[in-house]
Amino acid sequence: MQKLDSKIPDGPIAEKWSRYKAGLRLVNAANKKKIEIIVVGTGLAGSSAASALGELGYKVKAFCFQDSPRRAHSVAAQGGINAAKNYKNDNDSIYRLFHDMMKGGDYRAREANVYRAAEVSNDVIDHFTALGVPFARDYGGSLDTRSFGGVQVSRTFYAKGQTGQQCLLGTYSSLNRQIAKGTVKMFPRRDMLDIVIVDGKARGIITRNLLTGEIERHSAHAVVLATGGYGTVFYLSTLGLGSNASAAWSAYRKGALFANPSFIQIHPTSIPVLNDYQCKLTLMSESLRNDGRVWVPKEKGDKRHPTEIPEDKRDYYLERRYPAFGNLVPRDVASRAAKERCDAGFGVGDTGLSVYLDFQDAIEAQGEKAIRDKYGNLFEMYEKITGINPYKQPMRIYPAGHYTMGGLWVDYNLMTTISGLFAIGESNFSDHGANRLGASSLMQCCGDGYFILPNTISDYLADDIRTGKIPDDTPEFEEAAKSAAGKVQRLMAVKGKQTASSFHKRFGKIMWDHCGMRRDADGLKKGVELINELEKEFWEDICIPGSENDYNQELEKALKVADFFEVGRLMCEDALQREESCGAHFREEHQTGTGEAKRNDADFAYVGAWEYQGAKEKPKLYKEPLQFEFVELKERSYK
Repeated sequence: MQKLDSKIPDGPIAEKWSRYKAGLRLVNAANKKKIEIIVVGTGLAGSSAASALGELGYKVKAFCFQDSPRRAHSVAAQGGINAAKNYKNDNDSIYRLFHDMMKGGDYRAREANVYRAAEVSNDVIDHFTALGVPFARDYGGSLDTRSFGGVQVSRTFYAKGQTGQQCLLGTYSSLNRQIAKGTVKMFPRRDMLDIVIVDGKARGIITRNLLTGEIERHSAHAVVLATGGYGTVFYLSTLGLGSNASAAWSAYRKGALFANPSFIQIHPTSIPVLNDYQCKLTLMSESLRNDGRVWVPKEKGDKRHPTEIPEDKRDYYLERRYPAFGNLVPRDVASRAAKERCDAGFGVGDTGLSVYLDFQDAIEAQGEKAIRDKYGNLFEMYEKITGINPYKQPMRIYPAGHYTMGGLWVDYNLMTTISGLFAIGESNFSDHGANRLGASSLMQCCGDGYFILPNTISDYLADDIRTGKIPDDTPEFEEAAKSAAGKVQRLMAVKGKQTASSFHKRFGKIMWDHCGMRRDADGLKKGVELINELEKEFWEDICIPGSENDYNQELEKALKVADFFEVGRLMCEDALQREESCGAHFREEHQTGTGEAKRNDADFAYVGAWEYQGAKEKPKLYKEPLQFEFVELKERSYK
């Protein structure tokens, strides 16, 4: 029986974190050298945490399945990173950023965690600037900002359309500094298969060396998961192909609660599916909606070239429906609006599953050079993929799976329900509610890694200064290693005829059709049935060529797909029990007369955290009530 204790401190929200931090215990410099910390994942959250902990003097072991941290999916973030600097003098503040995130998440997040993320955002920008991240600057040399969806201020710092890449290079440089100093040891090409629990505490992990196939044991005094989200549950998504749920899922199986798994974001501006052979989709940054106008023809089935459709025959539907925010409404709102127009027969392109994103007005007003300076690499990417020059005619876009607000449940210390197991960045659930605002992902990842976790984990580790090195030859490590090897061998023994990718593709379509942008009870139940049938077929007919004792990418894929079946079932279970619409979770049965999400605050103003009960057993739901003291709980409106 679990007990959820969020450990939210008392006091005014603007003082909670500073007061709490002042009371946290410390570990002195000499004792830090005796303590080991494992960090799994080396994207923005993992690299920032590993470098910050190494800088403090801890002995850090950092793991990634890529050959280099530079290949983490954080590199794909395009549009920017938020901070409440108020450089534009547009009345921005930490409280306004906090309020925008709470409202954007449809009031399904903890106030204290969200305010803290907003509070440390300014530190993140200062730190990245000191690291040399080349943020855009105005003519006078000051850092430039632009607006993003769901807000009415300009607080997003950016580096053209490659902000994630530049920030990742910054964290990579700080990580490399600690590697050179010897405080951080890198373990690339390792796939985490299990968490090791000793006397109720996370004391290590089991990994598979992807080059040799060896099952390895690694011990530490604490484990930090910074393993990103599970958006590839849809197969076609904006995420990198390697993104997966398996590390977090292994923690879930060992007792860590998984919170709000059905809260998964659909991004409104992806390049549409071009053919049946695609294995991923490409994001077009939300920042493009600053200057691009979204429209469809006013007449159904109008197949004229977009430049031949006159202005009075165009429906700028976001500007029409949401005049206060226009094209910069939040992602969930923009995605559903695009789907509604396409489903109603107004979509464009051969399939009718896309809408236009048009820059002609901006180019005429500002000049092509100004648009190229802001979005040049994005326009080049679009033309390379589609063969269409967006300077001459509109882009075509359509919603796609993108980000997971759900994740491992954590308390105010970012610790899961397993003592000593922390989760940061996208791998936890804490900051974004039912819908993440654009440019808040990088903000949370780096805030968690650089400025929050180093304080809270030290408080936990203060009890371990006399523990000594954690041995990796105990029965708990032996059992976990044996279990991990057994799963690999079971997959290899099937000797079927179908590839892991073919199963993933079919599974992704089930999830998109039944637990995607719009959901209903019958569809969710049908989705579970189809998942169960496909999972049975998977374990009877999966084909994995080669050996488990060698570099084997098909085995890597199969391990991830095996976990995805369980992830998908839990997503459907969570979406089914939440009889309301909120943010990206849209139940057809619960909508307003104008088709907007209709919350049920009386019954569902809580975090739904699920406990694993066994492979064939129904998980147990725990509810963490959400308290609203510093924002008014009311219906979202962007009109």
